[in-house]
Amino acid sequence: MKVHHLNCGTMHPRATSAGLVCHVLLVETPHGLALIDSGLGLNDVQFPAERFGPGRFYVRPVFDPAEAAISQIRALGFQPEDVRHIVLTHFDADHAGGLSDFPWAQVHLTGAEAFAAQHPNTMMERERYLPAQRAHEPKLVEHTPATGEAWRGFAGAEELADIGPGIVLINLPGHSRGHAAVAVDAGDRWVLHVGDSFYHHGQLDGSHSAPRALTAMERVIAYDWKQVKANHERLSKLWSAADPDLLLVNAHDPHLLDRALGRA
Repeated sequence: MKVHHLNCGTMHPRATSAGLVCHVLLVETPHGLALIDSGLGLNDVQFPAERFGPGRFYVRPVFDPAEAAISQIRALGFQPEDVRHIVLTHFDADHAGGLSDFPWAQVHLTGAEAFAAQHPNTMMERERYLPAQRAHEPKLVEHTPATGEAWRGFAGAEELADIGPGIVLINLPGHSRGHAAVAVDAGDRWVLHVGDSFYHHGQLDGSHSAPRALTAMERVIAYDWKQVKANHERLSKLWSAADPDLLLVNAHDPHLLDRALGRA
């Protein structure tokens, strides 16, 4: 399957010189298009307070309508209606903001994340799962990858066969209650999108070069910090292995987006 790497939301937190991106995958499947995460959408541009919340004052999104997934899909020559499925790593605003631009699409996520978004039980969950993101009543399709088979050392995974062969939802909680990673078979390699399981490549490559502003934010937002650290350890091993058939990307590191675009 052909994979397009898109930046669907530029952000500029203070003390983070390179800024952040919202790295979204657009996948050409045998049955139409699928998005892995959706970045910021057109409604976020119009209603930032309701749809992004107070976190926008920290990460300082640009809210550029040209960066919305629906705008970039049109620019690539596709029709928005070609997007049949969206797979979410989690339901944070900078990952789910574009859902309302594709109200007909099925939205795949873990059952734990769907429950958390609809029944937040901590102050942080109430701040991260804003009702406006679900006002259009998205068609949620819940999955339980935790009960599936292991995938490259991850304990549980589920192939999303209804979307297409070679799209795998991987249980990876920690950042949020039901956070997941998504692997896509791009033919010559697998692309593993791990969402917000880490923020900066410096957390994995041994350089410890991640800006403190990012690592502090990661600690504050984490649902389960112990699990986040365990995820860092597993992902660091993947990074060190440097398997040529695996491209590791995350949601917000512009360096990893540039690297993916260079290999596309």
